[in-house]
Amino acid sequence: MRRFSADYLEDTRRGLWDDRAALADIDLAGRDRILEVGCGSGEFTQVLREETEAEVVALDADRELLAHVESVTRVVGDATRLPFIDDAFDLVIAQALLINLPDPEVAVREFGRVSSDLVAVIEPDNRGVQVTSTVDTEAALADRAREAFISEVDTDIGLGHGAADVFEAAGLSDISVRYHPHHQRIEPPYTEAAVTGAAKKARGDRLADHREVLIEAFPEGGFDELRSDWRAMGRAVVEQMQAEEYERDEITPFYITVGSV
Repeated sequence: MRRFSADYLEDTRRGLWDDRAALADIDLAGRDRILEVGCGSGEFTQVLREETEAEVVALDADRELLAHVESVTRVVGDATRLPFIDDAFDLVIAQALLINLPDPEVAVREFGRVSSDLVAVIEPDNRGVQVTSTVDTEAALADRAREAFISEVDTDIGLGHGAADVFEAAGLSDISVRYHPHHQRIEPPYTEAAVTGAAKKARGDRLADHREVLIEAFPEGGFDELRSDWRAMGRAVVEQMQAEEYERDEITPFYITVGSV
């Protein structure tokens, strides 16, 4: 399974839950005991803590990421072999986990085993990401890097709406799906996170996070060429920011799929 840094998870999930209306089908306020599977560094765990009085248990296979999660019970574990008895929770939920698993149905069956009521997943369609930018080269470079990454990954990172089919195959019922677009807008006045992100672009840090995969997609020096172009784009972003002219919007389609046990 791919591993991610806490910084990467924070950057890519920033602002995802500024609007929480799409969580209505989960009835977080009415829950007693919640298991979050694949909690990572706790971005969605924080949402759960704010939206419910329920006991929250956060599980992840990565001890380093789990160390960032606060104020809940933390468990190191495998999403496909959960270390809990049947019906231990009334909600099992995961965010951006199934897209990283070779067999999502196995995990969803486990979610159903340990839930007495609902299972919910929040999954993106990474094939449908759209970027617009005042830097002419940014959208094309983002598409180029994303398409190369997708071509080399052996899991369905565009699962999104298709999680409903996984739920049905796993035996869940009363399945509902809600669309939840994740807008990451950057415009003046710039936040500290936006300025830091621009510096990362100029250094090519995001590409470095996926270096091993992208090298496979770009043999014979292609990755170095991509990173050089990316850094040049990043420098243009920094220059436009200094002139307060830079604007960017990235839309990632997310889908909230809920099913009954």
